[in-house]
Amino acid sequence: MTTERENPQTTAPPAGSGKRALFGRLSWGLADQAASSISNFVVGIYVARSLGVTAFGVFSLAWVTYGVVLNVSRGLATDPLVVRFSGVPDTSWRGAVARSTGTALGVGAALGAACLVAGLGLGGRVGPAFAALGVMLPGLLLQDAWRFSFFAAGTGRKAFVNDVVWGVALVPAMVVAARVGSVAAFVLAWGTSATVAAGYGYIQSGIRPRMTGAHGWLREQRDLGYRYLAENVSLSGASQLRAYGLGAIVGVGAVGAVRGTELLLGPFLAVLMGLSLVTVPEAARVLRRAPHQLGRFCLLLGGGQAGAALLWGGALLLMPDRLGELALGGVWHSAAELIVPVTLGVAGAGLGTGAAAGLRALGAARRSLRCQLFASACYVGGGLGGAVVAGTVGSAWGVAAATVSGSAVWWLQLRSALREHHLNPIPEVRTS
Repeated sequence: MTTERENPQTTAPPAGSGKRALFGRLSWGLADQAASSISNFVVGIYVARSLGVTAFGVFSLAWVTYGVVLNVSRGLATDPLVVRFSGVPDTSWRGAVARSTGTALGVGAALGAACLVAGLGLGGRVGPAFAALGVMLPGLLLQDAWRFSFFAAGTGRKAFVNDVVWGVALVPAMVVAARVGSVAAFVLAWGTSATVAAGYGYIQSGIRPRMTGAHGWLREQRDLGYRYLAENVSLSGASQLRAYGLGAIVGVGAVGAVRGTELLLGPFLAVLMGLSLVTVPEAARVLRRAPHQLGRFCLLLGGGQAGAALLWGGALLLMPDRLGELALGGVWHSAAELIVPVTLGVAGAGLGTGAAAGLRALGAARRSLRCQLFASACYVGGGLGGAVVAGTVGSAWGVAAATVSGSAVWWLQLRSALREHHLNPIPEVRTS
């Protein structure tokens, strides 16, 4: 193992520089997010119409739990990869990807086993769904790791193709699940199709995930990985606590109503969840080539997403009930009441992700961790406090206020980090 210190401003840019190359990478990023968004949207709509609001609430609890595990994997395995191995020589990238994907696979196996045991112990309506999720987690996390790896290399086309393979495999899997008619069957169908795409990722890259390299990867990336782990888990853990708390305070149907509204805003939520696939590598490239433009890049990124979310939410308010019922079935009437606060929350989160990408590119893990802990505390407090005061609608408004407040903190921290970088640039540490 060798360790070299590089000045981000002097690192050679990746193959294909300039605005044309940037446009190409961002275009594939948008295409990939579109594919991911469509798949998530179709799964959610299909399950909602097939199961009804209560069973859909159970599925949503499994989905939120997957989000927690996914963020554990990203924090330990793939977030350090995109920060330190975006646009590096192919040999360095391949070695890092083998260890990073092996780490993701190991996380999926370990936490999947825990989820399986918990599901078998719970029983009832919730237990089988969690047991099925535990079986599927290794494939789900490996598929996500391939996407990060391809974007780090600047080959977003491969990530897009991989997501299309997942979407195609979903079709027959969902048909079979609908015939069975249980929440667990839908979870298995969703995870099995992801595992197919994960296998195809190995064919695309020609890289075998090295689970034996996970320990070395965690040791080498510990200065970023463990902070990103805490940051990511606080984000997804807050969502999980809010979902569980809302179910306990109002009822499982309330969780389904919130998830139904999120499905209506699905294109933007999917982009927010996978934003670092595109924006962190691009922000890192901007920092290397023209560090004075990083703030402007982040502002355009966050402002564009917030504006687009508001436009989409406005369109949803004009949607006739007939179309809403066609999309969500019986979930529509509960979800429609939440469109305004959920839209404002998504817009606030979109604005904050621009600043978050800048902090990630700067390697300012301490600052980003503080921001995320503050935002997560506000999210849980607002979501559950609002639920106690005014039920499901109150929870949605509490979350909206929390995300806007958290976004302001992200931007204050980015401004301070940019000032520090300008006064005292800190060279990046890359382990290869």
